[in-house]
Amino acid sequence: MAARAASRVPQPLWAVGAFAATRALLLLWVLGALPFPGLDVTGDVSVIYHGWYEVLRTGRFPGSDVTWQYPPGAALAVLSPALLPFLAYARAFFAVLFAADALVLGMLLYAARRPGRSARGAWVWVAGVPLLGPTAYARYDLLATAVAVAALLAGVRRPRVLGALAAFGALLKVWPVLVLAGTRRGRATVRSWGTAALVGAGLLLTAWAALPGALAFLRFQQARGTEVESLGALVLHAARHLGWPGEVALHYGSVEFLGPHVQLVSGVAQVLSGLALGWLLLWRRLAGTWPPGTLADAAFTAVLLFTTTSRVISPQYMVWLVGLAAVCLLRRTGPMRAPALMVLAATLVTTLEFPVWFGHVVAGDALGITLLCVRNGLLVAASVTAGVLLWRRTVRPPRHRADSPECVRGTEELVDSH
Repeated sequence: MAARAASRVPQPLWAVGAFAATRALLLLWVLGALPFPGLDVTGDVSVIYHGWYEVLRTGRFPGSDVTWQYPPGAALAVLSPALLPFLAYARAFFAVLFAADALVLGMLLYAARRPGRSARGAWVWVAGVPLLGPTAYARYDLLATAVAVAALLAGVRRPRVLGALAAFGALLKVWPVLVLAGTRRGRATVRSWGTAALVGAGLLLTAWAALPGALAFLRFQQARGTEVESLGALVLHAARHLGWPGEVALHYGSVEFLGPHVQLVSGVAQVLSGLALGWLLLWRRLAGTWPPGTLADAAFTAVLLFTTTSRVISPQYMVWLVGLAAVCLLRRTGPMRAPALMVLAATLVTTLEFPVWFGHVVAGDALGITLLCVRNGLLVAASVTAGVLLWRRTVRPPRHRADSPECVRGTEELVDSH
């Protein structure tokens, strides 16, 4: 009888229950009520973010702080705890992140009610965020992810809303602009990209005119090197065991390699990112059809490519991929199941390498290098798989009857998008 009663419980209620349980655990971790193994990751909030908060309250950006490497919209995230003045800064920040987390779940569950959708995407979000451990709530990346998820869910029918949210997200963390990668050629692209350009330029100009130091982040980003967790870092980790004379040190806010040939490794990473951009442009040029879900699939693929080839793969970047994977898996017939599962596995391994065994990563010993090989290998595999699936589905799509459900839904979405 109990099993029969449980089977009658709607999927959304199960997802909400699982969300409540896992987020309670996350809050216990970040509040220090329950210890989490490894480094304390909440210091960025209580020390760095809080310090920026005090500077921003004076009406200027922390332009003299080299760790401020974010576009001007990040100020909104740092200032968001002011919405809860009755709480200490760190506690208010965690509360804001929890609210954004719940908002994403709500959007996914609402979207899952439409024909051809399922709650599978919501479950990816419910499971994926806690896999990152306390880091998920100890950085503001979840806020940018919420904006990107909202952009993709609204963008199929409202290209201008997609563009406006993409621009706002880019002013928070740059990468959300990639949600525009899969817009259908023609009016949808003109409307979404044009709106993004106008809104982005307006917001950037406003920030530059209102607060000194709005563009200081560009200078600090250019000076960054190869971070110890990145794909290129594996070359330098191996080189250390062969007598490479460089070192690992805290540099521009992250633990990076310093020494001979580091610039070469960083340059190769930038070339790979350039090749990723070239592949995306080629895909857009050759794609002959936009089946349902292409907007989300292309965004997921684009962010995977640029994350994997980046000079820096910070642990919190995994939140971006979990959010986009969740949107992709909302569609029952979506092709991105395999790369989404790889991202979930990579998120778990990321928590093991940071913060649990980060000392081994910094030391470059067998355990640290193994964790990086597994995590970065999963990201490479996910990137290649997602790219192949996207290409096959749009450049060389399978033949469908004109009256098939997928084609009918695709036609409806095309009409709605215009």
